[in-house]
Amino acid sequence: MTIETINRLWIEVCAVTDIPTRGARRISGTKRPIAIFRNGADEVFALVDLCPHKRGPLSMGIVHDRSVTCPLHGQRIDLVTGELMGADAGKGCAPSVETHIENGRVFIPADAFCA
Repeated sequence: MTIETINRLWIEVCAVTDIPTRGARRISGTKRPIAIFRNGADEVFALVDLCPHKRGPLSMGIVHDRSVTCPLHGQRIDLVTGELMGADAGKGCAPSVETHIENGRVFIPADAFCA
């Protein structure tokens, strides 16, 4: 399903319940692989699925609060901004992807699928 908001086309990618609590789901078929995260408070976030430090798959990391820990080297990445946290703050980021939730379904912008 697709929806349109003011000047924006959104593509449905999954149900919120398809994303494990404190986990992630990887979406392919986009410009770059996207990781969609769900924290313990049922907030949903999306980032390009590459750690800015070692290029590891963030979708395989551990989600806590509003951050994810990279599975390759333990760096924490802010799920809202994609920025590295802690000692490496300001040294890179995983681009964030907007999400829209409607009726328990997760949508991302259609332009995330364009080459």
